[in-house]
Amino acid sequence: MVPTHTDDSCTPVRTVMARIADKWSLLTIMTLSDGTKRFSELQRGIEGISQRMLTLTLRGLERDGLVTREIFPTIPPRVEYTLTPLGQSMREPVNALGGWIVQNLPEIDAARRRFDAAAEDTGD
Repeated sequence: MVPTHTDDSCTPVRTVMARIADKWSLLTIMTLSDGTKRFSELQRGIEGISQRMLTLTLRGLERDGLVTREIFPTIPPRVEYTLTPLGQSMREPVNALGGWIVQNLPEIDAARRRFDAAAEDTGD
């Protein structure tokens, strides 16, 4: 039987996919895959992410049950982020995707150069 893709069945998948397939979410999950991190450690470990984007990403991942946030009552307060068991279950597919990208990057770069050169030749 061929699965039927309807708005009712696809909408929940799309919303979760939008969260976990976002580049900042993937990089955050990859960075947390080797253990608990403080906010500043995450920001240093994810090149190019702004403080605001990291905050929004962590909130979204926490809302979806992929990350937990623990606040320690120190001055200033210390906050640590950890993958939940659900988030941990994403480690393998996320790291596999990252590995696939690294393995195929030369071929992807070559395809981009060919495409860009062809587009330049046609004036696109």
